[in-house]
Amino acid sequence: SNKNMSPSCLIKGKTLLDKSMKAGSPLSYLSPAVFTEGAGVLPDGPLNAAVGETVMFTTTLTPTDKPFQSVTWSFNFSTPIIIVINSEETIGPEYEGRITFFPSTASLELRSLTLNETAEYSVNIKVSSVSVTSSSTDLVEFSGSVSLSCSASGSSLSFLWLNGSSEVTASDRVQLTDGGSSLTIINVTRSDQGPFRCLVSNPVSIGTSDPVNLSISYGPENINLILSPSQGYFAVGSDISLTCSVGSRPSAQFKWFLNGDQLRDTGSEVRLMNVQMSQSGNYSCQAFNSKTLRSQTSQPSAITVLDTLLQKCSGYVDYNDDI
Repeated sequence: SNKNMSPSCLIKGKTLLDKSMKAGSPLSYLSPAVFTEGAGVLPDGPLNAAVGETVMFTTTLTPTDKPFQSVTWSFNFSTPIIIVINSEETIGPEYEGRITFFPSTASLELRSLTLNETAEYSVNIKVSSVSVTSSSTDLVEFSGSVSLSCSASGSSLSFLWLNGSSEVTASDRVQLTDGGSSLTIINVTRSDQGPFRCLVSNPVSIGTSDPVNLSISYGPENINLILSPSQGYFAVGSDISLTCSVGSRPSAQFKWFLNGDQLRDTGSEVRLMNVQMSQSGNYSCQAFNSKTLRSQTSQPSAITVLDTLLQKCSGYVDYNDDI
């Protein structure tokens, strides 16, 4: 087990280098590999090599431009052949001048074989560069689709996608392909904003990508025109506030109308100060989203401005007099 390992992807493979003592026969060969952890890093044998010859331990890893964070090749799980950390190589003294490490695949070439090199050879690869790429991060709700691809250095990997803390599973809108490493979402909704993370695991460990967030534009929707005060009748000289409320991302742009004619106001709020009778009519607002190219218009709200009634009386009025 690997109880002391950090929770990053670790892949282990091992194979057996055996020998025949009969003179003139191939000295060493690789028996069919039996992997206890991270199966598939080293291919099945046999490979043949005689004393003084060269053997190539070729991994099944896909060549990568980025170096592996940590690779250790060992002899019988105890004697380090080579340790590579961040591209810096430390070679065991018995192997100086006899090995070549191939950083793109973590493969190893061992030259000038001796009779004593019958053993189990293991490679310990700490997988790095778990990352997610997105075909787009700026999308429109109900009309845009996105593909996320998860990549990691390693072998025998399993992939799991998270949207926030919830596992992403296949559905009519969600497709998981390429062994789970690719995620496609069709007709995205605002619930698809993320953050998305890719969890990569093998039988012994796990690695997680950095989060990827999607910007999902939506709206305008649920538009509502609010009057304050909320009454429909106002006296001349009153102050009235009209507010246009709407759900939209990004923020909507506004137009205002009185009896169908556009006003100069462009904000989400209009203030009518010292209102006059000529300002009576049906007010409405329209919201426009520059990303979705959608608009929505409110139901009209009627404002009626009334003149104040004043009664002026002059002189005195006697009892039983007509007025």
